[in-house]
Amino acid sequence: MLRIAVPNKGSLSGPAAEMLHEAGYQQRRESKELRIVDPENEVEFFYLRPRDIAIYVSSGRLDIGITGRDLLIDSGANAEEILPLGFARSTFRFASKPGTAGGVEDLAGMTVATSYEGIVAKHLADLGIDASVVHLDGAVETAIELGVAEVIADVVETGTSLRNAGLEVFGEPIMKSEAVVIRRTGANAEENAESKVQQFLRRLQGVLVARTYVMMDYDCRVEQLERAVALTPGLESPTVSPLHNEGWVAVRAMVPAKEAQRIMDDLYDLGARAILTTAIHACRL
Repeated sequence: MLRIAVPNKGSLSGPAAEMLHEAGYQQRRESKELRIVDPENEVEFFYLRPRDIAIYVSSGRLDIGITGRDLLIDSGANAEEILPLGFARSTFRFASKPGTAGGVEDLAGMTVATSYEGIVAKHLADLGIDASVVHLDGAVETAIELGVAEVIADVVETGTSLRNAGLEVFGEPIMKSEAVVIRRTGANAEENAESKVQQFLRRLQGVLVARTYVMMDYDCRVEQLERAVALTPGLESPTVSPLHNEGWVAVRAMVPAKEAQRIMDDLYDLGARAILTTAIHACRL
């Protein structure tokens, strides 16, 4: 069986389980379950702390796992990202009291507090900046007030908590993170296991596409077909079928969900009618 690590709690847990369910895999019914077997799909799921998943995968005990890009890099584990999943997005930034630093180059000789020591230390080393990094678990904003550090490095979403602490971000983002599928670096699976890994990835990619696109159907006059098709090119090309009424055709194509309303407006202005969109629940490209 394919052995897969899944986050057992936190912001990664719920969306990961939802995506796996959409991909056709069984998921646990109770949060206390640490392991379940999906015999129909020949998969065994292990529910682990998100921070530990990269370590388990790098050991070779588990074939693949779902965790955050930030946690993967911070762990320093011998594992690599093989598929971004598009949820649990975050940005890592430096922050300090106004006037402390204008850019990352000003951090030389300073102390930076963070919950992600591996990420920050690597980032500073890559830039050739000699600064000290102090590891703290959560609530790093107080590190500056208590004199533990001059600068912090943390996840920034709206920046409200930083402003409330009298801090401001500076410099370029350290990194952008999201949920990812990971695998041991250089893993050489047996043919059967590799086939299951690729099947797993195709299913998740199918979910990602289904979430990103909708199916659009509409009727239009033949003389407007080329202009309409330019608006809805589909993935390869749209499906076009003649209607009973002469001079009319029915068109079907996948379009980006975020652009669907604009495309419907443009099609209507061209004279297209009976314009419909439907959700895609699963697909293979």
